[in-house]
Amino acid sequence: MRADGGFDLYLGIDWSGAKGARTKGIQVAAALPGGAMPELLPNPFRDHGIWSRLDVLSFLEARICEGMRVLAGFDFAFCYPFEDAGAYFPGLHAAPKHPEEVWALVERSAEAAAELYGAAFYQRTDLPYRDYFMAPGHSGELYRHRQRQTELAAASVTTPHPVFKCIGAANVGTGSLAGMRLLHRLRGWGDAVRIWPFDAEPGGSLTVTEIFPRLFYKRASGDPRAWSARDNLAAVCRYYGVSDGTVPQIRTEDEADALITAAGLRAMSGDASLWAESRHPAAAREGWIFGAAWDSKRG
Repeated sequence: MRADGGFDLYLGIDWSGAKGARTKGIQVAAALPGGAMPELLPNPFRDHGIWSRLDVLSFLEARICEGMRVLAGFDFAFCYPFEDAGAYFPGLHAAPKHPEEVWALVERSAEAAAELYGAAFYQRTDLPYRDYFMAPGHSGELYRHRQRQTELAAASVTTPHPVFKCIGAANVGTGSLAGMRLLHRLRGWGDAVRIWPFDAEPGGSLTVTEIFPRLFYKRASGDPRAWSARDNLAAVCRYYGVSDGTVPQIRTEDEADALITAAGLRAMSGDASLWAESRHPAAAREGWIFGAAWDSKRG
């Protein structure tokens, strides 16, 4: 693997769309430059150590205030499919046409919900968006199994779930809505933050990327199903340049995902070809999973 991309801190953040202020599904792992094993971080703002979405936001702000250059990877979709239908919400002429407009729409629609909870967006019956989602108790008549171009690119290794699917243990839809509220807040921080690939180059104090932990496992020939097996995790971490330290005690799949993501981001961030995926025509509208390389032979 190539050398790291010159950041001071690499964060693998396993995200969650669950309701509530204590969100056990959120896990944060930190890697410093070099080859040391990433560290799983408890929430430093709460005695119980459990993360909330707003505390993740405060943690990022604190690192910026310290003058650190941070690369943070989040496992939620940064936007919706657009290229397949020429729209995020086909048939709605007043619907948003750019990612920042989507984030602002989700924020306005769900702002009454605490802790960046985003499911209120598809729960509202007074808005015309509900029928585009498959959600608990409601399968919208306009729901389709749509995929972003980055998901098609990742499918050569492993396939993410559709972003409009908000039901089931492996769904990314509800977490993505909460994540879009986070991105809306981060966009308000100005030039200090780069949200890749909409900002094509990393930089500023904080660069944020979309990640898919299963892709990181698969790139390293690891088994994401064997997340509790220390030998499996150790092999994945070695692939991503970890040469010092042992795998910490892992209690949940979320912890394992955060750990290997921090290691992978540190190793892969020096690969200019991965950052260059921002030039794919779909990236500016749909986002891109960092590490998903497009096969030019497919179009």
